[in-house]
Amino acid sequence: MEEEQSDKMAKTDNVMASTTAQSVVTSSRAEATQKGQPVIQCDSVYKIFGENAKKLLQNASDNVDPKVFQEAGCIVGVNNASFEVYKGQMLVVMGLSGSGKSTLLRCISRLTDTTAGHIFIDGEDLLAMSGKRLIELRRNKMGMVFQSFALLPHKTVLENIAFPLQIKGNGTQDSIKRAMDMVQLVGLGGRENNFPRELSGGQQQRVGIARSLAVEPDIWFLDEPFSALDPLIRKEMQDEFLRLQGVLNKTILFVTHDFDEALRLADRIAIMKDGVIEQLDTPANIVLNPATEYVRRFTEDVPREKVLKIESVMDPIVDSEELSDLRVSKDALIETVAEAVLNEGKPIAVVDANNNVVGAVHSSKIIHVLFGSRAKKDKSADLRS
Repeated sequence: MEEEQSDKMAKTDNVMASTTAQSVVTSSRAEATQKGQPVIQCDSVYKIFGENAKKLLQNASDNVDPKVFQEAGCIVGVNNASFEVYKGQMLVVMGLSGSGKSTLLRCISRLTDTTAGHIFIDGEDLLAMSGKRLIELRRNKMGMVFQSFALLPHKTVLENIAFPLQIKGNGTQDSIKRAMDMVQLVGLGGRENNFPRELSGGQQQRVGIARSLAVEPDIWFLDEPFSALDPLIRKEMQDEFLRLQGVLNKTILFVTHDFDEALRLADRIAIMKDGVIEQLDTPANIVLNPATEYVRRFTEDVPREKVLKIESVMDPIVDSEELSDLRVSKDALIETVAEAVLNEGKPIAVVDANNNVVGAVHSSKIIHVLFGSRAKKDKSADLRS
């Protein structure tokens, strides 16, 4: 009996450990994003490529028609983008190739000048900054990671990471010490004296991430940083990225064309098409309540358990009901705890961040989420055929 009780306690610990870690990060990010001054603010931002762009834009209102501009020799990259990102929040911008997602990131980092609109970083007008102030901002507040690792081939891992610190004017010893801390942070201990050619793709990308973090940026821009990696390495890097965000709590703008990646990483997702943000919302709301037909097509095959939390399917506590010894977090994704719930013969207690019981989850609800919507879709397909 004692062994059985011990096994149950261990099982509870394992489930809570696997779900609460990410839940705590999500909750803390949500708390950090309470109303206040946004770290990034975009107001009606346009980027239109072409000689007559500004003149044409003066005669347009709100979202412009890309076809009209194309006929005039212009290409619309970003079309009336407005949004805010608060401290500690991760906004994932996604869309197909040519949707404008990378152009938007480059506008916000001012690697590309906007055609119209306003961008504020911590309340400071980015577009009004002098060249000197912009360099200072990039060196001290912004970190950037791109799909191309862009490591210096003649420098070691440690030297690559220390390089931006030395450019910034830090002393050699301080730069090396900070770089070594970053080596350990991204799990490359023992590889600090290797050259880029001696590393795998995933290891090279870790060096790129460490280099961008070395300057201790408040804002982190990542443009498809994992898209060139093999699927297994990509999954590892996503895990590493989530771990780092849990530790560092950066404000992040992350660009990807992979919807599964967006669902896994984001606090909020902005889906772009032809330069327009079609919808900006939480992963769950985008999947469950798509704003446009384009977004619906993006999300129709996404399993609901990937975005729904236990809180959305729990029931109120009934005094006469006997609960299992197992407990799950209300913020846990159904996908992460479904197997444990289904293996229990009794309803399972649902707890909040303070370990207070706030409800109970029944296996029937999990089964409905896992199979109900799919059965409905299959039935509709059968009727159509």
